[in-house]
Amino acid sequence: MIPEFLVTHSGGFHADELLSSVILTRLFPQARIVRSRAPEWIGPGKDRIIYDVGGAYDAEAGIFDHHQRGAPLREDGQPYSSFGLIWKHYGRDYLTAAGLPEEHIEAVHASFDASFVLPVDLTDNGALSPSGPLAGLTLPALLETLKPVFDDRHPEADDRAFHAALAVARSFVEAKIAQSAAKLRAEAIVHQAILNTGEGRVLELPMGMPFRPAIVKAGADHLLFVVHPRERDWCVTGIRRADEGFELRADLPAAWAGLTNGELEAACGVDGASFCHNGRFIAAARTREAALAMAELAVAEAVSIGKA
Repeated sequence: MIPEFLVTHSGGFHADELLSSVILTRLFPQARIVRSRAPEWIGPGKDRIIYDVGGAYDAEAGIFDHHQRGAPLREDGQPYSSFGLIWKHYGRDYLTAAGLPEEHIEAVHASFDASFVLPVDLTDNGALSPSGPLAGLTLPALLETLKPVFDDRHPEADDRAFHAALAVARSFVEAKIAQSAAKLRAEAIVHQAILNTGEGRVLELPMGMPFRPAIVKAGADHLLFVVHPRERDWCVTGIRRADEGFELRADLPAAWAGLTNGELEAACGVDGASFCHNGRFIAAARTREAALAMAELAVAEAVSIGKA
């Protein structure tokens, strides 16, 4: 079925139908979004997909609501919003349309669902209530700030705001999926670099990229530092021990902390050493050779003090 209409409710909008619209408008660009609660629009028809309204969840009939009694739940019992339902049924097609390789579709579909879709589902259903100073900076909260103000009485105010917010929502979905796809590409590069490194403690990469997930997946616990080129210099980076927090497998030497250029060269004995962060998690050098030399010195110190 190629729908002529994408039907969601009128009035104020939330993240779930906005994000659902992102997915559906990519797949059906010729379809017109209709925002209505009129019975003639929110009833099933062969010319439409209905979401976040309609009082039913019936994928074959093209209705994806979650407000009714007996609303759909995930296998683990957590509730869907319309976004979760649309992603469940159309997410793989969206990723294919976005140009992802077939072998990456399932992995990206699952990771996007867990990290992006599920929090929106839970928030929309009141099953997740962020608190504290950052509560108003979640994606659902920020999208809702794009609603018209209460005394904007223009008859098209809600629809104009919805379409403006849709463009913003689209940028977040596309960026998140692009990052997820890039991580899978990086994983292949990092995995090959790990094989090339063997038992060495310093991993050299051809460019900056996400590296920790691939290192953990490969069980490369022996690695302590990563070296890679940047635009004009080379970088030496520590590897975090865990997903949370900033503790590293090994810190750069304390004697280097906060030094630059000549002072750093004198402290480490490496010509071309140019910078070491005071936090000792990243350093820089003007050449590959200097960066690798700094990394090996950092490894030697970590081993000598029993940190590796």
